Amino acid sequence: MNPIDVKDPTVYRHRHGIPDAVGGCHTATVDGYAIEGHVPAREIKRLLKERPKARGLAVAGMPAGSPGMEGSRKDAYDVMLVLPDGRAVVYAEYGR
Repeated sequence: MNPIDVKDPTVYRHRHGIPDAVGGCHTATVDGYAIEGHVPAREIKRLLKERPKARGLAVAGMPAGSPGMEGSRKDAYDVMLVLPDGRAVVYAEYGR
């Protein structure tokens, strides 16, 4: 599937139940899950293997060192699992 530029990505984030607190710069869907922001492929593969009851995964903002944001600086960041009730819990930690 090709990317689609939209005026307001918040609409798509909300459509898939991803809270603004863990919002990133883009939203994708894969096999019924939302993927928000710069989520590492390793965590998406883990999600699809484990199949937890969840809305999806999210990486808030655009942390340096995350996929697509590579460079000399690497910020610590969390990959959040968004539960069916909208709460987000840490699924994986990076750079700690």
